[in-house]
Amino acid sequence: MNNKELLKKQIHQTELQIKRLIEHSNGSEVCEDLFNSLILKKAVLKKQLQNLEKNPLINGFKRIIPHKEKLICDYFS
Repeated sequence: MNNKELLKKQIHQTELQIKRLIEHSNGSEVCEDLFNSLILKKAVLKKQLQNLEKNPLINGFKRIIPHKEKLICDYFS
């Protein structure tokens, strides 16, 4: 099993845990903390999967070409 398949499996398991937690949540602080940690874990796993799917040749090319990063203040000016 390669890294992509393993990450997809972990994402799916995390989604199942989130669904189960939503069904049985009672609004307690412990449940909210667990829910938040699962959401964060899912986001991290998705980002890792996204990074694996990127083409390394294109990423190397993007590093060579300078680009202007957008700042949050650019959206409000």
